[in-house]
Amino acid sequence: MFKKLIIAAAVSQLLVVSAFAASHAAAGGTTRAERKADAASAVKEGKVGKGEATAQTEAKSTKARADVKKEGAAATKAGDTGKGEATKATEAKSEKARADVKKEAAAANKAGETGKGEAGGAKK
Repeated sequence: MFKKLIIAAAVSQLLVVSAFAASHAAAGGTTRAERKADAASAVKEGKVGKGEATAQTEAKSTKARADVKKEGAAATKAGDTGKGEATKATEAKSEKARADVKKEAAAANKAGETGKGEAGGAKK
């Protein structure tokens, strides 16, 4: 019984695939070989470029990489730019040491000026 079910499923798949292929061919579909031949003739005639690199490529820089790196290093040294990805989002950095900030926060918590945890706020 199980073998018959598997055979029936395989036969139905073949029928569906062959029906699809017949309808595709009747609708004017082309085979892979035909598409390949058309592409080759278009390349030969110069209508399209060869390979994937013919898709729109970005304009390349005319400067040498070493020159660009020198300019970037000079700008960083002068303070015109920051280093790395962190420069994209400028954060206000505290001038106090972390230990000092923690001491002040602990003193404020002890005095009851702030609430504990992330919610913060004054105690009532």
